[in-house]
Amino acid sequence: MVDHAKDLPDLPPLLDQAILDPLLPRDTLLELCDAGRQEHVRAISTSLTQLPLLRDRLGGTDGGPVLIAVVGFPFGAIPVTLKKAEAEWAAAHGAQELDVVPDFQALANNDAGQFAEELALLCDLGLPLRVILDMARLNEEQLALAVEAAIDAGAVGVQSGNGFGPACHPDQIRQLKGLCRNRCAIKAAGGIHQLDLVLDLVEAGADLLGTSSAPQLLHSLRRPAG
Repeated sequence: MVDHAKDLPDLPPLLDQAILDPLLPRDTLLELCDAGRQEHVRAISTSLTQLPLLRDRLGGTDGGPVLIAVVGFPFGAIPVTLKKAEAEWAAAHGAQELDVVPDFQALANNDAGQFAEELALLCDLGLPLRVILDMARLNEEQLALAVEAAIDAGAVGVQSGNGFGPACHPDQIRQLKGLCRNRCAIKAAGGIHQLDLVLDLVEAGADLLGTSSAPQLLHSLRRPAG
C-alpha cells in the first residue's frame, strides 16, 4: 500500500478540476466549483456554456483557481474560424487559459502546415494554451508531429487526451516526456480517480493532472489509512 501522504508531492497545485458534463444542473455546477476552490486546486476547466456562471462564482481573476475554457472540445472538428471565435469568446468571458483540441483531420491527411497554422493562430491570442492530444488513437508519427507543432506555435503544454477514452497510462506520460524534452508542460487526463494512479503519473513526468475527481482525491489523501 502506498503511503500517499509521504510519497505524493503537494497535490492541489497539480490538479486541474474538470467540470465539463453538460448534464450537470446549476446547483451541482456551483457545488463542484466551490469544492475546487475550497480544496485550492490549481485550476477549473469548463465548457463555454458553463464558463460565465463559474467566472461569476469565482469572482475576479486574482486568487482562487485559474479558469480554463476548452475550445473545439471534444474532437476539434470545426473550422478554424469558429475555433478562433470560441477562443476569443472565452477570453472575453473570463477564461484565463485555453485547452484546445487541434485539427486531427489535418494530421490524418498529413497536412502538417494546416495543423500548425491553426495552433499558431490560437496561441497568438495571448492566453496560455495547452493542446489536447488523443494518445489512444494517434500513431507515433502523428503524435511526434503534434507535439512539435504545439511547441513551435507557443503552447505552454500538451494534454494526453480528452477524457473520453481509456484511463491515462504512465507509459503515455513517459512517451510525452521524451517528445517534449522539457520544452513544455505535460498534463495527464482521463480516468484519474485513484491516488495510486496519481502517484504513477507524477512519477512518470506529469506536471498537471486533469480530473473530475480532484476534491475526492484530496479527501482521500487526508483520510486516515486503515
